[in-house]
Amino acid sequence: MPASATSAVDKALDLIETVAGSDRPLRLTEIAERLGMHRATAYRVLQDLVRRGWVLRLGDHYLPGTAILRLSGAAAVNSLTGVARPVLEALAAETGMMVNLQVPAEDRARVVDVVRPDRLAMISDLRDELLPVHRFAGPLALVAALDPEARAPYLRPAMAEGHPLTGPDGLLADLDRTARTGFAVQRGRNQQLIASVSRAVTTTGSTAGSTAPVCALTLVGPVAEFDGEGLTTLEDHLRAAVDRLGGALTELTSPHPAASHHPTASHHSTAHHSTRGQA
Repeated sequence: MPASATSAVDKALDLIETVAGSDRPLRLTEIAERLGMHRATAYRVLQDLVRRGWVLRLGDHYLPGTAILRLSGAAAVNSLTGVARPVLEALAAETGMMVNLQVPAEDRARVVDVVRPDRLAMISDLRDELLPVHRFAGPLALVAALDPEARAPYLRPAMAEGHPLTGPDGLLADLDRTARTGFAVQRGRNQQLIASVSRAVTTTGSTAGSTAPVCALTLVGPVAEFDGEGLTTLEDHLRAAVDRLGGALTELTSPHPAASHHPTASHHSTAHHSTRGQA
């Protein structure tokens, strides 16, 4: 193998091992300093690792990604799924609904954890599935939280399937409506008798005022339970759960994570509403 290829592999593995082996999320500067690596080089390789799912970016910090977690349970405690699991369990207990945790992938959203009550055993949990934005609420919530120019990769699966982008029933209108209302709602699009509502968790980035979606929480259940006051109640529970998870993630990346158990002002939760998407 050429030396340059070996060097590139070594850099990637060094970065993965540093992120996975840390007892807390690390900033880019910390990672580069620990490895004696140029900051720009570390950033470039980390971008590829984030894209491939080996590392998760949370604001200005980096955590083990889902690819690592499939190989090593030791990284789970300091992972997104480890932090989110109690929130998922509480939300499922409060609502009686299935709860999915999803993260952005290259052009879709991946379901990385699920809590499903016994009464909903007939509904597929979609664990490890990649979900397109035009069919599911979770990716709709995540993509709507992106800046418009960053949404392009997620629109391509819809275009490939001939789903309309423009017009009152198009995907762009769904994204705008979702961004405006804070919730993505789907009724019967992927499965006729199943509905879902999703809300994204975002964090403040290094650029002033910028935010990026980290994950989405989605409630899934019988379509008859997602109308009127029922939907309003579910949205209230979901909003509170997103705030709890956002607070836990903010605490995880704070200088002294054990000192506080409350969300900080630097966290922003967002998400979105529409009559499309699911899971």
